[in-house]
Amino acid sequence: MKAVKVVIVILVILLLGAGGGAYYIWNGLQPVKASDQATKFTIEPGMGTSKIADVLYKNGLIKNESVFKGYLKWKNEGSHFQAGVYEVKPGATFDELIAKLNSGEVVKEAMTRITIPEGYTIEQIAKKVSEATGTSTEEFLKLANHPGDEAVAAFKDVPESANLKHAAEGYLFPDTYEFKKGTNDNDIFHRMMEQMQSKLDNIPDLQQKLKDRGITLHELLTIASLVEREVVVDEERPLVAGVIYNRLDKKMKLEIDATVQYALAEPKERLLYKDLKVESPYNTYLHDGLPPGPICSPSIASIEAALSPKASDYLYYVTKKDGSHEHLFAKTYQEHLKNIKKSNSTTK
Repeated sequence: MKAVKVVIVILVILLLGAGGGAYYIWNGLQPVKASDQATKFTIEPGMGTSKIADVLYKNGLIKNESVFKGYLKWKNEGSHFQAGVYEVKPGATFDELIAKLNSGEVVKEAMTRITIPEGYTIEQIAKKVSEATGTSTEEFLKLANHPGDEAVAAFKDVPESANLKHAAEGYLFPDTYEFKKGTNDNDIFHRMMEQMQSKLDNIPDLQQKLKDRGITLHELLTIASLVEREVVVDEERPLVAGVIYNRLDKKMKLEIDATVQYALAEPKERLLYKDLKVESPYNTYLHDGLPPGPICSPSIASIEAALSPKASDYLYYVTKKDGSHEHLFAKTYQEHLKNIKKSNSTTK
Protein backbone atom coordinates (compact mmCIF):
# COMPACT_ATOMS: atom_id res chain seq x y z
CA MET A 1 0.00 0.00 0.00
CA LYS A 2 2.81 2.28 0.90
CA ALA A 3 4.48 1.49 -2.43
CA VAL A 4 1.29 2.40 -4.29
CA LYS A 5 1.20 5.80 -2.60
CA VAL A 6 4.78 6.46 -3.58
CA VAL A 7 4.00 5.63 -7.23
CA ILE A 8 0.98 7.96 -7.15
CA VAL A 9 3.08 10.80 -5.71
CA ILE A 10 5.71 10.29 -8.41
CA LEU A 11 3.07 10.32 -11.17
CA VAL A 12 1.54 13.51 -9.77
CA ILE A 13 4.97 15.16 -9.71
CA LEU A 14 5.65 14.09 -13.30
CA LEU A 15 2.27 15.35 -14.46
CA LEU A 16 2.77 18.65 -12.70
CA GLY A 17 6.23 18.94 -14.19
CA ALA A 18 4.92 18.19 -17.65
CA GLY A 19 2.09 20.66 -17.19
CA GLY A 20 4.50 23.27 -15.90
CA GLY A 21 6.80 22.74 -18.89
CA ALA A 22 3.91 23.00 -21.30
CA TYR A 23 2.76 26.22 -19.67
CA TYR A 24 6.33 27.56 -19.75
CA ILE A 25 6.52 26.97 -23.49
CA TRP A 26 2.98 28.20 -24.15
CA ASN A 27 3.59 31.40 -22.19
CA GLY A 28 6.91 32.02 -23.94
CA LEU A 29 5.20 31.75 -27.31
CA GLN A 30 2.69 34.50 -26.46
CA PRO A 31 3.36 38.07 -27.68
CA VAL A 32 4.33 40.66 -25.10
CA LYS A 33 1.79 43.29 -24.13
CA ALA A 34 0.85 45.37 -27.18
CA SER A 35 1.89 49.01 -27.45
CA ASP A 36 1.58 51.76 -30.06
CA GLN A 37 5.07 52.98 -29.20
CA ALA A 38 7.48 51.30 -31.61
CA THR A 39 10.77 49.93 -30.32
CA LYS A 40 13.95 50.43 -32.34
CA PHE A 41 16.70 47.81 -32.29
CA THR A 42 19.75 46.91 -34.35
CA ILE A 43 20.80 43.57 -35.82
CA GLU A 44 24.51 43.67 -36.55
CA PRO A 45 26.08 41.82 -39.51
CA GLY A 46 27.04 38.25 -38.58
CA MET A 47 24.86 38.18 -35.47
CA GLY A 48 23.61 34.64 -34.65
CA THR A 49 20.14 33.58 -33.53
CA SER A 50 21.16 33.42 -29.85
CA LYS A 51 22.33 37.02 -29.90
CA ILE A 52 19.30 38.12 -31.93
CA ALA A 53 17.00 36.47 -29.39
CA ASP A 54 18.88 38.32 -26.65
CA VAL A 55 18.41 41.66 -28.47
CA LEU A 56 14.68 41.04 -28.89
CA TYR A 57 14.30 40.03 -25.23
CA LYS A 58 16.24 43.02 -23.89
CA ASN A 59 14.10 45.32 -26.03
CA GLY A 60 10.91 43.84 -24.59
CA LEU A 61 9.70 42.25 -27.82
CA ILE A 62 9.67 38.59 -26.69
CA LYS A 63 9.04 36.97 -23.33
CA ASN A 64 11.58 34.17 -23.48
CA GLU A 65 14.85 33.86 -25.39
CA SER A 66 15.06 30.07 -25.16
CA VAL A 67 11.52 29.56 -26.44
CA PHE A 68 12.20 31.93 -29.36
CA LYS A 69 15.40 30.07 -30.28
CA GLY A 70 13.54 26.77 -30.04
CA TYR A 71 10.78 28.12 -32.26
CA LEU A 72 13.32 29.21 -34.86
CA LYS A 73 14.87 25.74 -34.86
CA TRP A 74 11.47 24.07 -35.14
CA LYS A 75 10.46 26.36 -38.06
CA ASN A 76 13.92 26.10 -39.67
CA GLU A 77 14.27 29.90 -39.59
CA GLY A 78 17.03 32.34 -38.69
CA SER A 79 19.57 31.69 -41.43
CA HIS A 80 18.27 34.50 -43.67
CA PHE A 81 17.85 37.29 -41.12
CA GLN A 82 19.19 40.61 -42.44
CA ALA A 83 21.26 43.15 -40.57
CA GLY A 84 19.99 46.67 -40.06
CA VAL A 85 18.01 48.97 -37.81
CA TYR A 86 14.42 47.85 -37.22
CA GLU A 87 11.32 49.33 -35.61
CA VAL A 88 8.67 46.99 -34.17
CA LYS A 89 5.65 47.66 -32.01
CA PRO A 90 5.47 45.38 -28.94
CA GLY A 91 2.76 42.77 -29.41
CA ALA A 92 4.14 41.31 -32.64
CA THR A 93 4.00 37.51 -32.91
CA PHE A 94 7.04 35.32 -33.49
CA ASP A 95 6.00 34.84 -37.11
CA GLU A 96 5.66 38.60 -37.64
CA LEU A 97 9.10 39.20 -36.14
CA ILE A 98 10.60 36.45 -38.30
CA ALA A 99 8.97 37.84 -41.46
CA LYS A 100 10.34 41.34 -40.77
CA LEU A 101 13.87 40.07 -40.12
CA ASN A 102 13.78 37.87 -43.23
CA SER A 103 12.59 40.68 -45.49
CA GLY A 104 15.10 43.20 -44.18
CA GLU A 105 12.31 45.69 -43.53
CA VAL A 106 14.71 48.12 -41.90
CA VAL A 107 14.13 51.71 -40.84
CA LYS A 108 14.94 54.11 -43.66
CA GLU A 109 17.70 56.50 -42.77
CA ALA A 110 16.80 60.16 -42.49
CA MET A 111 17.56 61.65 -45.89
CA THR A 112 17.91 65.10 -47.38
CA ARG A 113 16.56 65.60 -50.90
CA ILE A 114 18.00 68.33 -53.12
CA THR A 115 16.62 69.07 -56.59
CA ILE A 116 18.87 71.05 -58.92
CA PRO A 117 16.87 72.33 -61.93
CA GLU A 118 18.46 72.35 -65.38
CA GLY A 119 20.12 75.67 -66.12
CA TYR A 120 20.98 76.53 -62.51
CA THR A 121 24.25 78.36 -61.87
CA ILE A 122 26.77 77.37 -59.21
CA GLU A 123 25.51 80.21 -57.02
CA GLN A 124 21.91 79.01 -57.32
CA ILE A 125 23.03 75.45 -56.54
CA ALA A 126 24.95 76.68 -53.48
CA LYS A 127 21.79 78.39 -52.24
CA LYS A 128 19.75 75.20 -52.77
CA VAL A 129 22.29 73.15 -50.82
CA SER A 130 22.39 75.75 -48.05
CA GLU A 131 18.59 75.71 -47.70
CA ALA A 132 18.58 71.91 -47.47
CA THR A 133 21.54 71.42 -45.13
CA GLY A 134 21.80 74.64 -43.16
CA THR A 135 25.41 75.19 -44.22
CA SER A 136 26.62 78.49 -45.66
CA THR A 137 26.68 79.15 -49.39
CA GLU A 138 30.27 80.37 -49.02
CA GLU A 139 31.51 76.90 -48.13
CA PHE A 140 29.98 75.39 -51.25
CA LEU A 141 31.31 78.19 -53.44
CA LYS A 142 34.82 77.60 -52.09
CA LEU A 143 34.57 74.04 -53.37
CA ALA A 144 33.27 75.31 -56.71
CA ASN A 145 36.35 77.50 -57.07
CA HIS A 146 38.88 74.99 -55.72
CA PRO A 147 37.52 71.44 -56.10
CA GLY A 148 40.87 69.90 -55.13
CA ASP A 149 42.47 66.64 -56.18
CA GLU A 150 39.21 64.68 -55.92
CA ALA A 151 37.73 66.37 -58.99
CA VAL A 152 36.43 63.95 -61.61
CA ALA A 153 38.19 63.28 -64.92
CA ALA A 154 36.01 65.70 -66.88
CA PHE A 155 36.97 68.62 -64.66
CA LYS A 156 40.68 68.09 -65.33
CA ASP A 157 40.13 69.59 -68.81
CA VAL A 158 39.14 72.96 -67.35
CA PRO A 159 41.73 75.55 -68.47
CA GLU A 160 43.56 77.37 -65.73
CA SER A 161 42.18 80.82 -66.24
CA ALA A 162 41.63 83.76 -63.94
CA ASN A 163 38.70 84.69 -66.17
CA LEU A 164 36.47 81.88 -64.85
CA LYS A 165 33.82 83.16 -62.48
CA HIS A 166 33.56 79.74 -60.84
CA ALA A 167 35.89 76.93 -61.88
CA ALA A 168 33.29 74.18 -61.52
CA GLU A 169 30.47 76.03 -63.28
CA GLY A 170 28.75 73.63 -65.68
CA TYR A 171 30.31 70.53 -64.13
CA LEU A 172 27.58 69.77 -61.57
CA PHE A 173 24.80 67.77 -63.16
CA PRO A 174 21.24 69.08 -62.62
CA ASP A 175 19.27 66.27 -61.00
CA THR A 176 17.40 65.22 -57.85
CA TYR A 177 19.76 63.90 -55.19
CA GLU A 178 19.22 62.17 -51.86
CA PHE A 179 21.85 62.35 -49.15
CA LYS A 180 21.96 61.05 -45.61
CA LYS A 181 21.24 63.85 -43.17
CA GLY A 182 24.52 65.32 -42.03
CA THR A 183 26.33 64.73 -45.34
CA ASN A 184 28.92 67.50 -45.70
CA ASP A 185 29.19 69.98 -48.57
CA ASN A 186 32.32 68.33 -49.93
CA ASP A 187 30.54 64.99 -50.43
CA ILE A 188 27.46 66.69 -51.90
CA PHE A 189 29.58 68.71 -54.31
CA HIS A 190 31.56 65.72 -55.54
CA ARG A 191 28.44 63.58 -55.89
CA MET A 192 27.00 66.18 -58.27
CA MET A 193 30.27 66.33 -60.18
CA GLU A 194 30.45 62.52 -60.37
CA GLN A 195 26.91 62.49 -61.77
CA MET A 196 28.04 64.77 -64.59
CA GLN A 197 30.96 62.44 -65.26
CA SER A 198 28.60 59.47 -65.33
CA LYS A 199 26.33 61.19 -67.88
CA LEU A 200 29.30 62.07 -70.08
CA ASP A 201 30.65 58.51 -69.87
CA ASN A 202 27.33 57.25 -71.24
CA ILE A 203 27.59 59.32 -74.44
CA PRO A 204 28.79 56.94 -77.19
CA ASP A 205 32.16 57.87 -78.77
CA LEU A 206 32.27 61.20 -76.93
CA GLN A 207 36.01 61.76 -77.34
CA GLN A 208 35.93 60.95 -81.05
CA LYS A 209 32.96 63.27 -81.58
CA LEU A 210 34.80 66.07 -79.78
CA LYS A 211 37.84 65.45 -81.94
CA ASP A 212 35.77 65.43 -85.14
CA ARG A 213 34.14 68.73 -84.16
CA GLY A 214 37.46 70.24 -83.10
CA ILE A 215 36.38 71.29 -79.62
CA THR A 216 37.36 70.40 -76.07
CA LEU A 217 35.01 68.99 -73.46
CA HIS A 218 35.13 72.35 -71.68
CA GLU A 219 34.01 74.11 -74.86
CA LEU A 220 31.27 71.54 -75.36
CA LEU A 221 29.87 72.18 -71.88
CA THR A 222 30.15 75.92 -72.49
CA ILE A 223 28.10 75.71 -75.69
CA ALA A 224 25.63 73.37 -73.99
CA SER A 225 25.16 75.88 -71.17
CA LEU A 226 24.39 78.63 -73.69
CA VAL A 227 21.81 76.40 -75.34
CA GLU A 228 20.35 75.55 -71.92
CA ARG A 229 19.79 79.19 -70.99
CA GLU A 230 18.54 80.23 -74.41
CA VAL A 231 16.13 77.40 -75.25
CA VAL A 232 12.97 76.11 -73.61
CA VAL A 233 11.50 74.03 -76.45
CA ASP A 234 13.52 70.81 -76.72
CA GLU A 235 13.18 70.50 -80.50
CA GLU A 236 14.98 73.81 -80.94
CA ARG A 237 18.11 72.89 -78.95
CA PRO A 238 20.07 71.38 -81.90
CA LEU A 239 19.03 74.27 -84.16
CA VAL A 240 20.17 76.95 -81.69
CA ALA A 241 23.41 75.02 -81.16
CA GLY A 242 23.87 75.12 -84.93
CA VAL A 243 23.41 78.91 -84.96
CA ILE A 244 26.10 79.25 -82.29
CA TYR A 245 28.55 77.19 -84.36
CA ASN A 246 27.65 79.16 -87.50
CA ARG A 247 28.43 82.47 -85.81
CA LEU A 248 31.68 81.11 -84.38
CA ASP A 249 32.72 79.85 -87.81
CA LYS A 250 32.04 83.30 -89.34
CA LYS A 251 33.94 85.06 -86.51
CA MET A 252 30.74 86.84 -85.48
CA LYS A 253 30.18 87.86 -81.88
CA LEU A 254 27.64 85.51 -80.30
CA GLU A 255 25.67 88.38 -78.68
CA ILE A 256 23.79 86.04 -76.34
CA ASP A 257 21.77 87.77 -73.64
CA ALA A 258 22.25 84.89 -71.20
CA THR A 259 25.99 85.57 -71.05
CA VAL A 260 25.29 89.15 -70.00
CA GLN A 261 22.90 87.96 -67.32
CA TYR A 262 25.67 85.69 -66.01
CA ALA A 263 28.12 88.60 -65.99
CA LEU A 264 25.82 90.79 -63.89
CA ALA A 265 26.02 90.72 -60.11
CA GLU A 266 22.27 90.05 -60.05
CA PRO A 267 20.27 88.74 -63.07
CA LYS A 268 17.54 91.00 -64.41
CA GLU A 269 14.09 90.18 -65.69
CA ARG A 270 14.83 92.33 -68.72
CA LEU A 271 18.19 93.57 -69.95
CA LEU A 272 18.69 97.25 -70.80
CA TYR A 273 20.90 98.53 -73.60
CA LYS A 274 23.48 99.72 -71.03
CA ASP A 275 23.68 96.18 -69.60
CA LEU A 276 25.04 94.94 -72.92
CA LYS A 277 28.13 97.09 -72.31
CA VAL A 278 29.02 95.61 -68.92
CA GLU A 279 32.72 94.75 -68.92
CA SER A 280 33.15 91.04 -68.41
CA PRO A 281 34.91 88.22 -70.27
CA TYR A 282 31.49 86.54 -70.29
CA ASN A 283 29.83 89.38 -72.22
CA THR A 284 29.54 87.99 -75.74
CA TYR A 285 28.31 91.37 -77.00
CA LEU A 286 31.79 92.77 -76.32
CA HIS A 287 34.10 89.79 -76.75
CA ASP A 288 34.62 87.39 -79.63
CA GLY A 289 34.15 83.65 -79.39
CA LEU A 290 32.87 81.63 -76.49
CA PRO A 291 32.83 82.91 -72.92
CA PRO A 292 35.61 81.52 -70.66
CA GLY A 293 33.42 78.66 -69.49
CA PRO A 294 29.87 77.41 -68.93
CA ILE A 295 27.29 79.83 -67.54
CA CYS A 296 25.09 77.18 -65.91
CA SER A 297 24.61 73.44 -65.44
CA PRO A 298 23.38 72.09 -68.79
CA SER A 299 20.98 69.18 -69.20
CA ILE A 300 21.95 66.08 -71.13
CA ALA A 301 19.61 67.27 -73.92
CA SER A 302 21.62 70.48 -74.32
CA ILE A 303 24.93 68.60 -74.17
CA GLU A 304 23.78 66.26 -76.92
CA ALA A 305 22.53 69.22 -78.97
CA ALA A 306 25.92 70.93 -78.63
CA LEU A 307 27.61 67.71 -79.68
CA SER A 308 25.28 67.08 -82.63
CA PRO A 309 23.89 70.46 -83.79
CA LYS A 310 21.38 70.74 -86.60
CA ALA A 311 22.92 72.07 -89.80
CA SER A 312 21.36 75.26 -91.22
CA ASP A 313 22.31 78.65 -92.68
CA TYR A 314 20.73 80.50 -89.76
CA LEU A 315 22.78 83.16 -88.00
CA TYR A 316 20.08 84.84 -85.91
CA TYR A 317 17.12 83.97 -83.72
CA VAL A 318 14.66 85.90 -81.61
CA THR A 319 12.16 84.69 -79.03
CA LYS A 320 8.49 84.91 -79.91
CA LYS A 321 6.53 87.10 -77.52
CA ASP A 322 3.40 84.93 -77.63
CA GLY A 323 4.29 82.83 -74.58
CA SER A 324 5.26 79.77 -76.61
CA HIS A 325 9.00 80.23 -75.84
CA GLU A 326 9.72 79.33 -79.46
CA HIS A 327 12.12 81.25 -81.71
CA LEU A 328 12.06 82.82 -85.15
CA PHE A 329 15.24 82.08 -87.12
CA ALA A 330 16.90 84.15 -89.84
CA LYS A 331 19.81 83.83 -92.27
CA THR A 332 20.45 87.56 -92.68
CA TYR A 333 20.30 90.59 -90.43
CA GLN A 334 17.51 92.08 -92.54
CA GLU A 335 15.43 88.93 -92.02
CA HIS A 336 16.27 89.10 -88.33
CA LEU A 337 14.94 92.66 -88.07
CA LYS A 338 11.71 91.54 -89.72
CA ASN A 339 11.48 88.66 -87.24
CA ILE A 340 11.95 91.05 -84.34
CA LYS A 341 9.09 93.17 -85.62
CA LYS A 342 6.99 90.04 -86.21
CA SER A 343 7.80 88.74 -82.75
CA ASN A 344 6.77 91.97 -81.06
CA SER A 345 3.49 91.94 -82.97
CA THR A 346 2.59 88.56 -81.46
CA THR A 347 2.78 89.82 -77.89
CA LYS A 348 -0.28 88.77 -75.93
